[in-house]
Amino acid sequence: MTSTATPVPDDAPAPEAEPLVDWSAAAEVAGRLAHPGPTADRADLAALVDGLRTAAGTAVDHVLAVTRMEPAAGGVAADGTPDLGDVLVVDRRTWTRANVGSMRSLTAPIAEALGPDAPTVSSAARLGGAVEVGTVLALLSTKVLGQFDPYGDARGRLLLVAPNVLAAERSLGVRPADFRLWVCLHEQTHALQFATAPWLADHLRGRLGELLQDVTRSSMGMARAPLHEKLAFVGRAVVRVLRGDGRSPLDGVLGPDQRRELEEITAVMALLEGHADVMMDAVGPRVVRSVATIRAKFERRRQGEGAPPLDLFLRRLLGMDAKLAQYRDGARFVRAVEEQVGRDGLNAVWAEAANLPTAREIADARAWVRRVHG
Repeated sequence: MTSTATPVPDDAPAPEAEPLVDWSAAAEVAGRLAHPGPTADRADLAALVDGLRTAAGTAVDHVLAVTRMEPAAGGVAADGTPDLGDVLVVDRRTWTRANVGSMRSLTAPIAEALGPDAPTVSSAARLGGAVEVGTVLALLSTKVLGQFDPYGDARGRLLLVAPNVLAAERSLGVRPADFRLWVCLHEQTHALQFATAPWLADHLRGRLGELLQDVTRSSMGMARAPLHEKLAFVGRAVVRVLRGDGRSPLDGVLGPDQRRELEEITAVMALLEGHADVMMDAVGPRVVRSVATIRAKFERRRQGEGAPPLDLFLRRLLGMDAKLAQYRDGARFVRAVEEQVGRDGLNAVWAEAANLPTAREIADARAWVRRVHG
């Protein structure tokens, strides 16, 4: 599938402080481990790439109409048409490289913020981190259909992973044109969220950066711990994953304040995912004729129907089950708010950071409505 790739510029700024991970090695590991995916003849590959690009363009007007949202000044081109960022149709290896760049950008301030308290990171440790990051990205590269990356450049960029879309179409037995448009409706809704709320990317970057810095400081003790303590910590994390008890493998290093901050960040992510999920279906069968069939089959796929045990284990280990909960919780919040104040009332959430729902409000939409609408 390498012929489907659109080059992604590796333009993330290099961190001034010594990075905690060898990012170049991480990109190399991910690229080597990422399975290329399903094969197709040249004509079918060309039709797949063209179909995804067309669907991404078509989706914009439908998303604008159904959400009733308007991009801020930076999300409008010179001719007055919406500009939601670049659309890149990529293969799995290119997706991993793009995400290495974004992760490097997001985590670069950590080592600098730690200052003189930062432990010396050996080349071997940095390489070990690269292997971990690269392996995880290679595994995730087989799952992601599309991703709007608000940190790829100034406007953000939409990555559509061609082999994964092709694999999903084949396994689900759905109409390719409908499925490609349906996927793009979800991702272009994400693009519109960040275009409507241009403060959102920096807000998330700041909150996530503070949490990562705090967790990194807390984890220094574990970094200096004897090997048997490290193995015990990893063992407990794996057991929790196997049991499926809903706890994160990071629970052992998160303090109460960190856990609360993670819950608040997760609430924002639930809003973003749930909102996109609701809007992609709201266009209805007039736009995507087989939308009901696609949704039913896709939900069964999300729940792991027919998936081998190893795949289910990896989903839990990589936090993908938590991702599914975000879709469900966020979608319930969006629908509940719309029942009370309508879609225009819901759109107040994009006005400013103070209007974002808290972790408590994601589970209690009436509380958000009372706070924001009075």
